[in-house]
Amino acid sequence: MADLRYDPYDVEINRDPYPVFRRLREQQPLYYNEELDFYAVSRHADVQRGLKDNQTFISGRGGILELIKAGIEMPSGIVIFEDPPTHTIHRRLMSRMFTPKKVAALEDRIRAYCAEALDPLVGADRFDFVRDLGAFMPMRVIGMLMGVPDEDQDRIREQVDANLRTEAGKPMEVGESLDLSQDMFAEYVQWREENPSDDIMTELLNAEFEDVDGTMRRLTRDELLTYITVVSGAGNETTTRLIGWMGKVLAEHPDQRRQIAEDRSLIPNAIEELLRFEPPAPHVGRYVAEDAEFQGQTVPAGSAILLLVGAANRDEAEFPDGERFDIHRDTAGHLTFGYGPHFCLGASLARLEGRIALDEILNRFPEWDVDLTDARISPTSTVRGWETMPAVIR
Repeated sequence: MADLRYDPYDVEINRDPYPVFRRLREQQPLYYNEELDFYAVSRHADVQRGLKDNQTFISGRGGILELIKAGIEMPSGIVIFEDPPTHTIHRRLMSRMFTPKKVAALEDRIRAYCAEALDPLVGADRFDFVRDLGAFMPMRVIGMLMGVPDEDQDRIREQVDANLRTEAGKPMEVGESLDLSQDMFAEYVQWREENPSDDIMTELLNAEFEDVDGTMRRLTRDELLTYITVVSGAGNETTTRLIGWMGKVLAEHPDQRRQIAEDRSLIPNAIEELLRFEPPAPHVGRYVAEDAEFQGQTVPAGSAILLLVGAANRDEAEFPDGERFDIHRDTAGHLTFGYGPHFCLGASLARLEGRIALDEILNRFPEWDVDLTDARISPTSTVRGWETMPAVIR
């Protein structure tokens, strides 16, 4: 076991982490990386416990290893990096954006955005799942929800993506504070303040809530900008990666792709299986607030721990034959959207976008092969996926 090594920044491991994940589950379900000073758990039950127990495994020091190790203070409003009671208050505010009624009402717009991206490619012999669709549709949807003009969304998406990029093989650079480049939304907030509309910005500008100390107030300008920046990043990056994996995995399983093309009722579970099989965020970081025991060993308070979602999603104890992609399997229990208090607020929107994207792709391009010689994986320590996933249309 001395040769068993997991490094989240290792380019070769990141290209295909699943052989290492499997060895971790089997040989070192509680793993310690001495060089980088972090622990990792890989079995489904342990990852689920880490996600659920927000008293022991806290988010307030950041959910990314680099942030946890830096020990910096998180700005108010980063819901994914908060703990109760603040997290409870801010989450309740954000949940207003993603009610089932609001999400369901987006279907026609999402289909229109897919058509806008895909229709010009009909008759061509190639298209790119990421560049032609994944980088376009999710940002259009989030931009529309927030009230950002279409002509400005590409610039904002590029800025949001740049915030997550790292140099290949190296961790994210972290300064003395977390810079979310909020300035890119400041002008829109100012404009919306003077020109209210039916969008997230207007709703958040006017939302009143009871703070921790019992006072009623509205969000400060900095909190509002942080909210919007977080929603833009979360709503764009992960769904973009899902669409990239959709192209690759379904090309590698053409029989199952043909089944979906012939019976579109299979699409919802196919999306769930894609999310289980290739989660866009393969690990989540937590700060260990008090001593915790895993597999008969103690993880001391003050440690950083990675909860390996990508490993847990293939745990044979939870998903029999978990290394196999199967659109017919029972996918209940996958941890791609988290679990417990931090379960992803945008999960229903991501699922809807994924289902519509797959349906619209199959309407136009039911058969494709991917060109992995020109595919490029994205260098980030937060999400795992493709910057390009070119396909040859058959």
